Amino acid sequence: MTDKKQLEEGFAFTPSFDEKGLIPCITVCAQSGRVLMMAYMNAQALEKTLETHEAHYWSRSRGALWHKGATSGFVQKVIELRTDCDQDCLLLRVQVVKPADAKSVEGTCHTGRERCFYRAVDLSGDQKTLVFKDD
Repeated sequence: MTDKKQLEEGFAFTPSFDEKGLIPCITVCAQSGRVLMMAYMNAQALEKTLETHEAHYWSRSRGALWHKGATSGFVQKVIELRTDCDQDCLLLRVQVVKPADAKSVEGTCHTGRERCFYRAVDLSGDQKTLVFKDD
């Protein structure tokens, strides 16, 4: 089997990190399928995620490992981890476990919203503006 064929059809998990040692990770709600967030992982974050079955990411702004929920209490329990065809992007299906005193539904976003993708670009006019979406 060729290297490309092995990468795309084989059974070895060989994530392809970029030149900064990062790989993008899209995180979706396991129950609803809604996209919650997009973040990056480095090798250490991926290792911790696989070890603990809780989402860990690499914070580019802080330059540090980030255990989702360590501060907010909204821990992401990993139900499934997928990789794309050329293993340069990850997809996490998670169950968000919220703290007992939480007011929001899932609280994935640092703004307190359920997800980070809460605005849409209005494509109907000449000027592109953002519209808040609750769906």
